[in-house]
Amino acid sequence: MTTTAFVHGFSSTAMLIMAIGAQNAFVLRQGLRREHVLPVVVLCALSDAVLLQAGVWGMGGVLLARPEWGQWMRWAGAAFLLAYALQAGARALRPGQLLVTAGGPGNPLRSTVLTLLALTWLNPHVYLDTVLLIGAMGAQQPAGAQGIFWLGATSASALWFLGLGFGARWLAPVFARPQAWRVLDLSVAVMMGWLAWGLLRQGWSG
Repeated sequence: MTTTAFVHGFSSTAMLIMAIGAQNAFVLRQGLRREHVLPVVVLCALSDAVLLQAGVWGMGGVLLARPEWGQWMRWAGAAFLLAYALQAGARALRPGQLLVTAGGPGNPLRSTVLTLLALTWLNPHVYLDTVLLIGAMGAQQPAGAQGIFWLGATSASALWFLGLGFGARWLAPVFARPQAWRVLDLSVAVMMGWLAWGLLRQGWSG
């Protein structure tokens, strides 16, 4: 049960976090510029850890008080994931490129941190997927497995941001080509659709 909860938390978070949004695009840009990468990665990982903890244990209390909400959240989560999948699929048909100005003047650390905090904590999608969706999944774990689920989820988040931030320098030639964005978005669409199907099956069986 412990291993299953860890893998579930890790895989669910990994599927969701791969979607290229404002936060990921910012981390990728900083990595490509090799600018304040470590503070950016650490701040992203810590923010996700806090949000995931609030989701897993906060949602647990909500579901205990209102068990009928669990079914609603499954359907809402499935709809949200399907919308993500469709958006990613649409982007795969019209791949864009991340504009990076290499060698330009760097931004001060304070400005970088404030920008990242705004992108993270003022982004409604963060609360939808990290707190609501992942939180609902974690809250439905057995009582002794919720912490393990959270550990798996935070591990996936930390590894993703580490790889994205410090590995971005080797991706610059790759993401200069629209085809790379097409492959990435198509992969995200498939994974989101698969996760949505899992929630739909839970809703039908519940």
